[in-house]
Amino acid sequence: MQVILGTKVGMTQIIGDDGVVTPVTILQAGPCTVTQIKTVETDGYNAVQVGYGTSRNLSKSVAGHAHKASENTNPKVLKEFRVAEIPEGMKLGDNITVESFKLGDKVAATGTSKGKGFAGTVKRHNFIESRNTHGFKGNIRRVGSIGSMYPQKVWKGKKMPGRMGHEQVTVKNLVVAYIDVDKNLIGLKGAVPGPRKGIVSLEGKE
Repeated sequence: MQVILGTKVGMTQIIGDDGVVTPVTILQAGPCTVTQIKTVETDGYNAVQVGYGTSRNLSKSVAGHAHKASENTNPKVLKEFRVAEIPEGMKLGDNITVESFKLGDKVAATGTSKGKGFAGTVKRHNFIESRNTHGFKGNIRRVGSIGSMYPQKVWKGKKMPGRMGHEQVTVKNLVVAYIDVDKNLIGLKGAVPGPRKGIVSLEGKE
């Protein structure tokens, strides 16, 4: 089962044996602990919940749930991954490391994108600016008319100014280009959503 949680370290480059330079994003991935196993018989679907990181301020409910797997487990993040079937022999408390991945594997990386704050339509939706010619009022970045003659209302989903970024983003088909088992590092070819130190989940294609 190719799933794991990690922290984004940053981007760098690696040079292959053929001299080709590859941009990669390095993640501090795992080790993760299996905190819950859901099956079709008990929950209606198959899934594996894993915990990552260490927190000193767990609520009693989360701590009690995590300690069923191991008394030393105080996860900072819990995430559930749906699977077609539970891997044979998997049990509570098992560790998941980068060893489950290999070079060349394709994975989907999910993270929270960088927040851009409140943005206008030019930056948020790539609107063009209004004309800035003689006789114009001068506010070239305003939205302009947003209503309709009938029905006399603003339709839901209208592209307007608002909060930009800070939303869940998934990038698919990223290739595993680097693995360091001893340091729990994994490198993905290309960019991964989110800032440095952001939590990223990886899910491989099986």
